Amino acid sequence: MLDIQKIRQDFPILNEVVHGKSLVYFDNAATTQKPLPVLEALANYYGHYNANIHRGIHFLAEKATSAFEASRHKIQTFLNAPRVEEIIFTYGTTDGINLVAQSFGRTFLKEGDEIIISTLEHHSNIVPWQMLCEEKGCVLRVIPINDAGELLMDEFEKMLSERTKLVSVVHVSNALGTINPVAEIIKKAHEVGAKVLIDGAQATSHIDIDVQALDCDFYVFSLHKLYGPTGMGVLYGKTDILNAMPPYRGGGEMIKEVTFEKTTYNDLPYKFEAGTPNIADVVATKMAVEYVEELGKKAIADYEHELLVYGTDALSSIEGLKIIGTAKEKVSVLSFVMEGIHPQDIGVILDQQGIAVRTGHHCTQPLMKRLGIVGTSRASFAVYNTKEEIDKLVVGLERVKKMLS
Repeated sequence: MLDIQKIRQDFPILNEVVHGKSLVYFDNAATTQKPLPVLEALANYYGHYNANIHRGIHFLAEKATSAFEASRHKIQTFLNAPRVEEIIFTYGTTDGINLVAQSFGRTFLKEGDEIIISTLEHHSNIVPWQMLCEEKGCVLRVIPINDAGELLMDEFEKMLSERTKLVSVVHVSNALGTINPVAEIIKKAHEVGAKVLIDGAQATSHIDIDVQALDCDFYVFSLHKLYGPTGMGVLYGKTDILNAMPPYRGGGEMIKEVTFEKTTYNDLPYKFEAGTPNIADVVATKMAVEYVEELGKKAIADYEHELLVYGTDALSSIEGLKIIGTAKEKVSVLSFVMEGIHPQDIGVILDQQGIAVRTGHHCTQPLMKRLGIVGTSRASFAVYNTKEEIDKLVVGLERVKKMLS
């Protein structure tokens, strides 16, 4: 069993006081807080071996390179990827999706080809494909959902055909917490020869990820939602596909030889990592993954599910409050609306009580339109949250009702 009070001591920011109240941080779907090993790794890098990587031969450069590549190996084992060169460091989930759209999409898709996404997508998994469709004349198709926020899989299967070249879907909905049946989606898409990208931004901190078992072609995620630094992400891709894709950005690091007549490109993973990377944050990434592994993914998931059940029951008891997103399979995300009260007003009043939630459309405007709402308030739980904090949220929401109803 996890010792939550001990875990909380690893996150110094949880001791902050906001508007005279102890901080209650329920905005974990936006970004998680960072444990001490991650903070210490950042300070240690800049304080003791700050240097550029790969090309230097001095002590600091070699130490920084070793730490940088150690994080790549850690991510490989975290995802159970077959080869370390299949791990591409990016600036986040959005960057990873854009890389695939601009490299794979511009190279292999043509007019009339179809790309399938879902109603649950974040804007970052919509806009890059719309841009590609506008350029190449491809067709974007969207898997519908039911009112609980679950994909209509029979409708998805009807969309699949020889025209389907790419399926790009979110593993876990950031707005509703729905866990999508991605293994089934990948299997069905492969039956018609389509490649599959999984947006794992919201999944990696809650669910075990095994890219070999999933058999996905691409998997992208951000480290800052996994207790790691901001501005850091990962693209996993199968070797044969990545080798067939041209570089996305040009510059240093991604080349073998440059002349004014012609440039030859580096091998994987470096041909997709132009320029000096985000070295310190990559180094600290290893500590974030190790922190999660030491706690145990199953123990984290079990505890967060306990919080989800407790929170669902507690918020459901508030008259006039409706939970949005009631999928059978979901992670610890509670989106809700309150009758006659704008989500932004809820967020402002809760903030005055030291409670941080996210309000608005959560970068999922088409989903909000499908649900017939302008937005929600969202409380998303992480391993350091407690039932006592959920009780404070309930008290806070009752105060909102009293002030605005």
